[in-house]
Amino acid sequence: MVYQTQGVCSKEIQIDVENGIIKNLNFVGGCNGNLKGIAELAKGRTVDEIIEKFSGLSCGNRPTSCPDQLARALKSL
Repeated sequence: MVYQTQGVCSKEIQIDVENGIIKNLNFVGGCNGNLKGIAELAKGRTVDEIIEKFSGLSCGNRPTSCPDQLARALKSL
């Protein structure tokens, strides 16, 4: 799945989910080091776990963040 982000620095999130488990995750654009870390932490975890942890997180004065956008993408599956 490719998810087009809104309101954050990253442009899209590429997600591979198999049987409810995140197998591969890549952010395009954004804060490279931080987003690589988030992707590694999310791999191997369930979709529901990541939605629970990342939903509603903001970035500075923005009402969303890259982790929140990931949660939104996973909710749309």
